[in-house]
Amino acid sequence: MAHSMTAFSRQDRDIAAGTLQLELRSVNQRYLEPHFRLPETLRDLEPMFREELRAHLARGKVECTLRFDPAETDTSLEVNRERLEALIDALAQIHEKVPQAPLPDALSLLGHPGILESRSPDIEAVKQEALALFQDALDDLVAGRAREGEKLAALIRERIAAVNDQVAEVRRLMPQILERQRAQLLERLEAIRAELDPQRLEAELVLLAQKADVDEELDRLATHVAEVERQLGQPGPVGRRLDFLMQELNREANTLSSKSVVAATTRCAVELKVLIEQMREQIQNIE
Repeated sequence: MAHSMTAFSRQDRDIAAGTLQLELRSVNQRYLEPHFRLPETLRDLEPMFREELRAHLARGKVECTLRFDPAETDTSLEVNRERLEALIDALAQIHEKVPQAPLPDALSLLGHPGILESRSPDIEAVKQEALALFQDALDDLVAGRAREGEKLAALIRERIAAVNDQVAEVRRLMPQILERQRAQLLERLEAIRAELDPQRLEAELVLLAQKADVDEELDRLATHVAEVERQLGQPGPVGRRLDFLMQELNREANTLSSKSVVAATTRCAVELKVLIEQMREQIQNIE
């Protein structure tokens, strides 16, 4: 199924340490081209984000922006009980050896390094939450690209049906076109018919009919159109194959135009080129 390369996802999550916000934005690009904007404290998440993108996407320029707003700073202080007990044990041993040494007061104890601790967010927990948030955003982005791809495929199928109509119209007109061309040429040559070799004249008419015959081009147009339809239903990235098929369709439309001998086939060839260009524009957005 065709997937678009254009989509957007934004996910927010409130966690104990604050608020996480992640945005994924993708547009068409020949290859997969990820760009990341991450907070410095979460910068080492980039390799994991990049790996997940490669596992789910094949093409597109993808911009990933992660924001982390910590919760309001907790100004309260906590006593490290283990360090305090170790300090008290050490003071008791000193007092036992040197009874005359003065003991520190409570404020001095609190001032000892490591006794008082301020609370800080658990960065590892924040990283795990950010990874989960990225996965949610990526799933949403992939789903959005799939929905957009369905719309693009529907538009392309409309053009495919119109191309088939033009091919059928040229097939319907060809016998009349060739007969009219033959009659007009015979009328122009009637005045000098006596001066021409009948066999040479007939050979020239056959050669002219062969040059104007576009059955081969019509057959190739039908084959390419059928392949476009088949590719639209294939799993995985199909954009490059479809782009190649547009080149082939355009080549056949140009040949049909160059072989045109009446206005009707010229109009059909022009309409084919318009339809092919419309499909090509849509295909530029398909993964």
